[in-house]
Amino acid sequence: MKNNLMLFIITAFVPFMLFAEARNAVKTSQDVVSGFHGFMWQDGARSLPYRLFIPAKLEAGHKYPLVVFFHGMGSIGNDNKKQLWLAMNFTKPEIQQSNPCFVLAPQCPETGRWVASFETDKMSAEPTPELAAAIRIIDQTIKDYPVDTKRVYVTGTSMGGYATWDIISRKPDFFAAAVPVCGGGDVSSAVRISSTPVWAFHGRLDPTVKVERSRAMIEAVKQAGGSPVYTEYPEVKHNAWDYSYKDKALYEWMFKQIKK
Repeated sequence: MKNNLMLFIITAFVPFMLFAEARNAVKTSQDVVSGFHGFMWQDGARSLPYRLFIPAKLEAGHKYPLVVFFHGMGSIGNDNKKQLWLAMNFTKPEIQQSNPCFVLAPQCPETGRWVASFETDKMSAEPTPELAAAIRIIDQTIKDYPVDTKRVYVTGTSMGGYATWDIISRKPDFFAAAVPVCGGGDVSSAVRISSTPVWAFHGRLDPTVKVERSRAMIEAVKQAGGSPVYTEYPEVKHNAWDYSYKDKALYEWMFKQIKK
């Protein structure tokens, strides 16, 4: 009887112990903004704020898509709020009704960057500390929540557009689809991402990130055997996100992509 009781206690608490161990580098800030729960990833002296939108109704035994959003330079900081204004496009009622999904939005600190350089368009050998932290947060989120690993999507704007190209190059078989907006990347990485569905957007008159950055990546992926989709807005400057994230066709296309 004593042995059976001990076995019951161990069986009951092991899942909790494993969950606690998995979360030992993450602390919640106990607040919710526009449906996004606030967290702080920590590993020693390093920390990175992020938010996670959780679908309103999670059905037992069902798994849901995860959308990872990387913000641009205008949202750097540590308030864990500024990165949400575009991420919220994926949490609108009409989107969540047709495609309920988790939305993950990390925030890059002012002293850091998602990618090493905008000027050279050369991918660094290792991800920046901020992108490395974001990758660990993505992995942790998948462990902690019912995420469909065949439907993990990534998108971002400006610096976040660069991050989108960068992360799919580092994890070429991980994402079901990528949507870089007014970004750029390393054309030499195209061979690694030729099988990843990509829909890129850019404004032709963009003075901040030149349109040639997206054009070059799209052409390189095509030359590598890929079939990326590309939309270029003739009269738009840097704010291509004002148009891309309002395009219903984008969401229909993205959520249809399922990793094989």
